[in-house]
Amino acid sequence: MNQILHDHKAQQDFFNSQQTKDVMYRITALQKLKSVIKLKEQEIYDVLASDLGKSEFETFITEYQVITSELDKYIKNTKKWSSPRKIRPSLLNFPSKARQYPEPYGNTLIISPWNYPFQLALAPLIGAVAAGNTVILKPSEFSTATSQLLQDIIDEAFIPQHVKVIQGDAAVAKELTSLKWDYIFFTGSPSVGKAIYQAAAKNLTPVTLELGGKNPCVIHESAQLKVAARRIVWGKFLNAGQTCIAPDYILVHESIKLKFIEHVKAEIINFFGKNPKESPDFPRIIREQHFNKLVEMLQGQEILTGGKHDVNNLYIAPTLLDEPSRESTVMQQEIFGPLLPIISYKSKNDLIDWISSYEKSLGAYLFCSHSNFEQWFINRFSYGGGVINDSIVQFVNDRLPFGGVGNSGIGNYHGKKTFETFSHLKSVVHRGTWIDIPVKYAPYDGKLNMVKKALRWL
Repeated sequence: MNQILHDHKAQQDFFNSQQTKDVMYRITALQKLKSVIKLKEQEIYDVLASDLGKSEFETFITEYQVITSELDKYIKNTKKWSSPRKIRPSLLNFPSKARQYPEPYGNTLIISPWNYPFQLALAPLIGAVAAGNTVILKPSEFSTATSQLLQDIIDEAFIPQHVKVIQGDAAVAKELTSLKWDYIFFTGSPSVGKAIYQAAAKNLTPVTLELGGKNPCVIHESAQLKVAARRIVWGKFLNAGQTCIAPDYILVHESIKLKFIEHVKAEIINFFGKNPKESPDFPRIIREQHFNKLVEMLQGQEILTGGKHDVNNLYIAPTLLDEPSRESTVMQQEIFGPLLPIISYKSKNDLIDWISSYEKSLGAYLFCSHSNFEQWFINRFSYGGGVINDSIVQFVNDRLPFGGVGNSGIGNYHGKKTFETFSHLKSVVHRGTWIDIPVKYAPYDGKLNMVKKALRWL
């Protein structure tokens, strides 16, 4: 038996021992995880600087603080969330009570990405553990320093029968997904997500797929342009654009396009200086293969600002592209980097034409001071989640479930919703025995009209 099969079998046996059904066992495990993470705070900053060139501030805001806050919430609430939930009973079952019992699915597989390699690995893991599951975590092979630290943290915080990290490339991921799991949680590209969905279907395994897409960002003529530019520069160039919910392209009304571009250029300088390569706050591209893909997108484009790149430093400057064609490489796929196409529009029909030409996106953004147009935008387009007058901040509120629709994903999570994602809510009716109304029992002669009359009152 190879090691992966051995680890998989060990977790199956451990779950069958019923130990993870003990809510205090789960809470104690989360407390241990929190203590290990606190001790390794500086190491977390160091590995994310190594993998992605992130500043300590960016790592704290987008990775470390997200996870420590999530742990605090789960340590406080797991006992309450694990309790049976009272449901209003049906009069047809009188006398009765109704309850939903949250129970763990069992053995779960989490496959996490490289762009936020700490946060996007541990956020679903925390919910899975709190719900009473075992977890095998397969982190990305591209964020190598963070993946190794994740393994060190998990090895120190958990016994391997409960939670274990298995590192490896796509072949390892394929071997893992070929096994029978009770739940699979994947964050990554739609193409890989489809392959995982197909593998899961062989065993009827439920999945959550957090994917991506070309997220539109519309600048209405009523927008506050300076505020819009600042908030877009922050959301787009955070993590050097390697964010699944970052604005992928701008659709700006033709009457304000030039003013908007000047504001964006000014904010890029305000954020990163005249030479962003020297800024300690501008991250790097994850690896050379992705760098080359982004550089290819620049070919033949009208560059408004930026465009400089250095393969030795995996650096690509914050770049604005003017009116790329729909057939260009940069408009044919999700960019996932610091390139921002700016396209003018005249009417709602132009917006419909552009946005509807792509699969449903994970995010969508509108900058506008016109409430009727806001409502039109929200109602007209389907997307995972969005923001009016900012970008990517829908992720900040953990009371808002986060997830995609269609090609951008299946299912959602965040905060309490992650616990529910990794729980089966088992519905149970508790019937009383002190009375047994005979109307439902045969023979039925003469009972039909009586039942019809009773149902009218329900």
